[in-house]
Amino acid sequence: MMKILDQVEDISPAISYAGLIERIEILRSTLRWSSRLERTDIDKLLRQATSLRDEVMQLSHKERFVQAAAAAEPEQRAEQSRGARRQALLERSFIFEGTFGDNPRLLESLEIAEKAAPTDLPVLIDGESGTGKELMAKVIHANGSRSDKPFISVNCGAIPDNLLESELFGHRKGAFTGASNDRKGKFESAHTGTIFLDEIGELPLAGQVKLLRVLEAHEIQRVGSDETIAVDTRIVAATNRNLRKLSEEGRFREDLFYRLSVIHVTLPPLRERRDEIPLLIAWFGDEAAGTLKRRPVRLTPRLRDFLLNYGYPGNIRELRNVMYRISCLAGDMADMDHLPTDMRPAAPGTVALQSGANSTGQEQISVANLMSLSDAKRAASDDAEKAFLERGLREVNGTVAELARRIDMNRSHLQMLLKKHGLHSKDFRNRNVVSTNRNGAAEHADQAEDDGEGDT
Repeated sequence: MMKILDQVEDISPAISYAGLIERIEILRSTLRWSSRLERTDIDKLLRQATSLRDEVMQLSHKERFVQAAAAAEPEQRAEQSRGARRQALLERSFIFEGTFGDNPRLLESLEIAEKAAPTDLPVLIDGESGTGKELMAKVIHANGSRSDKPFISVNCGAIPDNLLESELFGHRKGAFTGASNDRKGKFESAHTGTIFLDEIGELPLAGQVKLLRVLEAHEIQRVGSDETIAVDTRIVAATNRNLRKLSEEGRFREDLFYRLSVIHVTLPPLRERRDEIPLLIAWFGDEAAGTLKRRPVRLTPRLRDFLLNYGYPGNIRELRNVMYRISCLAGDMADMDHLPTDMRPAAPGTVALQSGANSTGQEQISVANLMSLSDAKRAASDDAEKAFLERGLREVNGTVAELARRIDMNRSHLQMLLKKHGLHSKDFRNRNVVSTNRNGAAEHADQAEDDGEGDT
């Protein structure tokens, strides 16, 4: 019996299905004698089964890597539609929850991540702030052979320079004031797993030297200790800065840049992935509703149109924050008033060029502050509407009821439009001028109060 168990333990790690099948047959033979096994033998058999399972999983990752490499040839990708490329990723069991849309640049980034995930090569992810770099790092981790091991995230820009080495590599008791106990650093915590170094471009030069040593030697030293500790950690770094340019300026080590960017993934900004915006609005709306324990907020047509066409300088993070804000502040229906003040479109009349009126005497609309064609149309329409109402109020000397009759509009609707544009009928009232009503009789404009003017 023990001889069979020893045979199981002595077999070298499997590198093919044939080798795995051989080990499975040995375990099956052993199980025939399970009634005669001691507890120690059972524990040993369980360890062997666990090891075998891990090897099957590892082989699965390798097989998927080969399939992805074979299926993602440039010529093949060119022939595939966006939907087909995305579906192909799903069919190969590539996990990327939380990533929406069929943008070609995003699909290319996912295909690169799929190839890189089963390896232990360093990955550098760059893109604007809020584009989902940490999410991509988690996608790479979840699809790799270390998916069941720790994923440790470190914001390099948030650690004070004097605490950076202790935070990354740990320290010994008494190494400095306040070091009352031995402490493991982030790299030790991420041993056998993945460490995500966010905002790597903010790492000071002294910290870059230490990080380079970890990449080269795969070992660290705690602060205050001469002992080296071996670490087996997959490194994924992210930045919203141009590291190549920083290295040319001497602010980022060139050798570290090349070490980190063995695999380079770039995430496009949200304004280049507009097909994702409706999906993200729905996703974050439902997420916010679940967090706030209420029904998902509904959007007015003009708010929805604005959100679909807004430029999102803060990218996905900004859209998420906006959906949480309006879900909190609005009741059942959200409108433009629920947006942050600095995000709302410019008020009518404030988008004119500083140079003043054009040759026709009318104000021109500046496109500098407009995010889309729909914004430009909306601003032009609002300006024209306000000018029409101002002219009408002057003609009727501020009598709202008379203006409503002349333009054939419901009076309450007219009052709402006047309020929208900040127009007050009393500002157009001239008590020395008479106006003519529908019966041709003359009456003074100060009778406007009798027409219900107080509402505007």
